[in-house]
Parts: sequence; structure tokens; C-alpha cells
Amino acid sequence: MEFILFIITAAVALLGAVAMLLTRNAVHSALFLLLNFGAIAVLFLLLQSPFLFTIQLTVYAGAIMVLFLFVVMLLGAEQVEDTPDRIAWQRPLGLLLGVALLAMAVVAAFRGGASTPPPGGEATATFGDPFTLGALLFTRYLLPFQITGIILLIAVIGVVVLNQRGRQAAAAKPPAGD
Repeated sequence: MEFILFIITAAVALLGAVAMLLTRNAVHSALFLLLNFGAIAVLFLLLQSPFLFTIQLTVYAGAIMVLFLFVVMLLGAEQVEDTPDRIAWQRPLGLLLGVALLAMAVVAAFRGGASTPPPGGEATATFGDPFTLGALLFTRYLLPFQITGIILLIAVIGVVVLNQRGRQAAAAKPPAGD
């Protein structure tokens, strides 16, 4: 039964990710990303990690998605632009890299390396434990954690600055009818 739930949840996560990439409307893309975040949260629950399930829902599906939608609405990016691609090589390169990633995943799945138990049973006993995760996050991974926070802060400040410059430029331009 657990395997069937995993297959269904993994399929929903993959479909949400593909739909997010293929959708031209930024709001719809953000909603498909929300679907993907929800499916990933269920996968954490299937791994018997309720703490990561809760964090995935509250932080990513909650706070980060609100931030994404705020930025999309602030920039007015919900309208579809019909301009041609300025960098036409992105799509073929992205498809090539996606096929390479899929090939590596298939090879890794058929090798059977993931089916062997990890060495040391104590590592799996504390998987998803909030105390262990917090200790790792604020000791061993403190610098990457702080860098991630700074990058997110810079991104939000950049969006606000760019939006203000765009509004000032639009206000300074004379109307088209004159």
C-alpha cells in the first residue's frame, strides 16, 4: 500500500514540476509549484519524517509561496509576453540537460544502490528528528543557512528596486497619443 501511495505522490510531484516549467502564466506556474511542494511534503510523511513534512508545508508551501506570489504580482509578471526568445539556445540546452538527468536517474534506479541499507543503524534512527536537524543546521551548516537567508533578502530588495525604477520610467515617459 505504501509503495502505491509513493508512486501516486511521485507522479503528482513530477507532473506539477513539468507543468510549472511549461506554463507561460507566472501565477499558474507558482500554483503548480505549490502542488509540487505539497507532494514533496507527502513524500516526507511517507518517509516517516513528520517534522520535515510540517516544515515543508509551513515554510515552503506557506511562506515561500506567498513571497513568490507577492513578487509576481508586484512585478506584474502575470501577463503572458509574446516576445521572441532573446536567448534561443536555452530551450535545447535545457532539454538536453533534462534528458541527461533522466538517464542518470534511470541508471541509478537500475543499479540498485538505493536498496542497500546505509551503514550504521544509528543514522537512520535519528532521520527527521527535530533536535538532530536543528543541531546540524546551526552547527555544521550554519554558513550555508545564513547565505541562503541573505540571498533571499537580496532578491526581495532587488525586486522592489527594479519595480520602483520601472514605475518611475513609465511615469517619466510621455503618453503615446501626443
